[in-house]
Amino acid sequence: MEGIVVALFVPVVVFLVIVAPIWIVFHYKSKSQVVDGLNAGERAELEEMVEVANRMAARIETLESILDVESPGWRDKQEVEV
Repeated sequence: MEGIVVALFVPVVVFLVIVAPIWIVFHYKSKSQVVDGLNAGERAELEEMVEVANRMAARIETLESILDVESPGWRDKQEVEV
């Protein structure tokens, strides 16, 4: 019986002294990264994507205005085909 207690006591102590603190540190480190939000590189990439999307929206508006002049009923034709 005493051997079983020692066999269980040692792994529990090792877990509590070594594994648990490391686990807790990494857990809260990952939580703080989520709370911090975007880093500088991610923020720059997001701003670049927003700029590209805005340029694309402007191009689409330009193309639609050209189509409105050259083919006035193109919007109606699109709705019928879909």
